[in-house]
Amino acid sequence: MGKNKLISFDLDGTLVEPTYINLVWERGIPELYAQKNHITLEQATAKVMKEYERVGDGSLIWYDIKYWFDFFDLPGNWKGLLEEHRKEIRLFPEVKEVLEELKKDFELIVTSNAAREFVEMEVKETGISHYFRRIFSATSDFGEVKKIPQFYKKICDIMGVPPSQMIHVGDHYEFDFLVPQKLGMKAYYLDRNGTKPKDGFTLKNLKGFVQLLK
Repeated sequence: MGKNKLISFDLDGTLVEPTYINLVWERGIPELYAQKNHITLEQATAKVMKEYERVGDGSLIWYDIKYWFDFFDLPGNWKGLLEEHRKEIRLFPEVKEVLEELKKDFELIVTSNAAREFVEMEVKETGISHYFRRIFSATSDFGEVKKIPQFYKKICDIMGVPPSQMIHVGDHYEFDFLVPQKLGMKAYYLDRNGTKPKDGFTLKNLKGFVQLLK
């Protein structure tokens, strides 16, 4: 492995299993909406998911839980909802072993679209903060989504490396794979569910990422 290179990891779906965020967004918010409007959970879920889809994951407000609490006029407190499900925050099984191996030869950072509230909760609960030199939330720290190459250029500038010296890996085919490539970065797509044909830049898990870097 080469020295003086930087590896950027996405967080949800890459390092952290999606169970937690799915419980918050796809179960917790619909439950509160059902409670408020005296409808079934099935009806509430359909309504909430329709609104998520209307906004789309390229929008900042998609990731803003405070916005959705206000939009749906939900009872309770969004912080309480995050806290309620925190015991479901788990790393994918191979993550700590992979981070231990890579930290020997690379500087590591996290570059996530998730809002800072989620990022801090997940990193704290999993105890992985010490592996990373910096942890970035695109939406909270920069007010943008990882959908344009200029976002990754900002990260490179902050970290003091040219794009050719930064590697990114994540599970969103556009934001984590296609976009950083446009900047000249090396990027890998983490396809845990096998939705894309396997090639030299598509991984089933992060152990495969370590093998490719070797």
